[in-house]
Amino acid sequence: MTQQLTIAVPDLGDLDQAEVVEVLIKKGDALAEGQTLMTLESDKALIEVPATEAGDVVEVHIRSGQMVKTGDPMVTLAFAELPVKEQPVAGSASVEESKPASESAADAGVKAVEPSAEKKDGMPEPEIEPETESEEESDTASETVRVPDLGDIEQAEIVELLVSVGDQVVADQTVMTLESDKALLEVPSSMAGKVAEIWVRAGQSVSSQQPLMALAIASSAASSVASNQTVESPVESESKPNQKLEMPPVLREVAAPADIKPVDHNKIPAPAVNAAEAVYAGPAVRRLANQLGVDLTQVPPTGPRKRILKEDVKAYVKQHMTNQGMTQPVEAAGSSVAAVSGFPEIDFSQWGDVTSVKVSRIQKKTAELLTRSWSQIPQVTQFDSADITELEAFRKTEGARLKPTGVKLTMVAFLVKASAYVLRAMPQFNSSLSPDQTTLHQKDYVHIGVAVDTPNGLLVPVIRDADKKSVIEIANDVVALSGKAREGKLSPDEMKGGCFSVSSLGGLGGTAFTPLVNWPEVAILGVSRSKLEPVWQAESKAFEPRLMLPLSLSYDHRVINGADAARFTTLLGEVLADMRKVLL
Repeated sequence: MTQQLTIAVPDLGDLDQAEVVEVLIKKGDALAEGQTLMTLESDKALIEVPATEAGDVVEVHIRSGQMVKTGDPMVTLAFAELPVKEQPVAGSASVEESKPASESAADAGVKAVEPSAEKKDGMPEPEIEPETESEEESDTASETVRVPDLGDIEQAEIVELLVSVGDQVVADQTVMTLESDKALLEVPSSMAGKVAEIWVRAGQSVSSQQPLMALAIASSAASSVASNQTVESPVESESKPNQKLEMPPVLREVAAPADIKPVDHNKIPAPAVNAAEAVYAGPAVRRLANQLGVDLTQVPPTGPRKRILKEDVKAYVKQHMTNQGMTQPVEAAGSSVAAVSGFPEIDFSQWGDVTSVKVSRIQKKTAELLTRSWSQIPQVTQFDSADITELEAFRKTEGARLKPTGVKLTMVAFLVKASAYVLRAMPQFNSSLSPDQTTLHQKDYVHIGVAVDTPNGLLVPVIRDADKKSVIEIANDVVALSGKAREGKLSPDEMKGGCFSVSSLGGLGGTAFTPLVNWPEVAILGVSRSKLEPVWQAESKAFEPRLMLPLSLSYDHRVINGADAARFTTLLGEVLADMRKVLL
């Protein structure tokens, strides 16, 4: 006989209500236990609400943008048989302690579960534990596999689950692959065991230390785990009478100080709102406002208790763009671009067949960063060329000599070394401008990023202390980091801390291009394919064929002026023409 269970909003603690940010399921979906149903947003955190049981979605009682409170019905599930432990409890079902089940169901407009056994006071009988347990159960324990520390990355998407419930895994075996905004991350098993439960699914976003799956391990292996380490499912399906349902451990705090200010220095004007009043907005709203360069103190709120909603921010930007004739640039990022850019959605299929390909997270993040760079940094590109005739001959000779040792001597290695020399000579290029444009941070280290073209998008791993390394050491770093980038194995730390970037298209062709500054850096060097050109030689008073390398130096005009940029490419050309200068 088909049973039904209504899952309610979990205990929100001292919070009056939370906003439904996103509903991830719909009527008719088949849910697995632990699958995320929806995301709630309170004033302090984002809460991912998982399904306490598996079943088919009969009805969804809430919608995006709705304000809910503890105990509000969210979704009704149907399943063939209701186990005893799945009696509805306070905070997890629609049955209320103060009302009969039928009355509560009528108030909520949903069908309640018919309890199989119930005390007179309305509380379910406690589950009767079996007197004995099997030998297998007594000799095993559980270990939770969690998301590793993601550093400053808030979330990563699960790209692929590599194991299933019941699979045997060995220690350090990769159990799933995550994709952040910058790289692919492999999640290893903490120890050997049998997969008992999986609490996530492919396509789901997860954060640092979030539980992923439970392993059943032998008790001898379990004894090596610290005694204070306990294993719990993301959602406890059993609760004692009168016990509050604890918030699931997928709770993710999001820092959002009330006085946050956007980095955009061209703030959008709007009708003044009393700035002395505290801004009432959740983390997601603050994040959207920061991406769009909107001062929240200028946005009229329409939510409960003067709360600013995402729709308020979008409406405010649209109104401004209409008033300004879309002449004032507005920073857009990620999914917000389509919402406020003013570009209409177009159905291209009306003119022919269309294949839609999902944009990867890395490509979306790259688009966001490049949009910000283009819209906020006044960029200029200085074009020049360098005579690398002798350098290329030297590279080929030494490259052939070093090939048996495994060293791949590319022109990029020489470009990095020469750039490091020039950055030391011209420290204004080795700096970063503060967001308020009042301080220039000059760095006493030279870390150079190298742009790498990968199947998932453009990545820029960083070669550290390039000024202190030999060309051979730099060449080895370039090969190692480029390989990890293409395999999706770069760690977040390997893409941080760059002072200057080099982007080489020499292997592909072209004569020149305008690379975009990789903020917070203030300059980037682009190189195109070298070619033989007739060059006038003053000593011989004749034209000679020389191998010339096109240089394209883009720079932040707030920090660097045109004269300095010309001096930079001139000095770089001199160093590339005679690398012995780096020894002086």
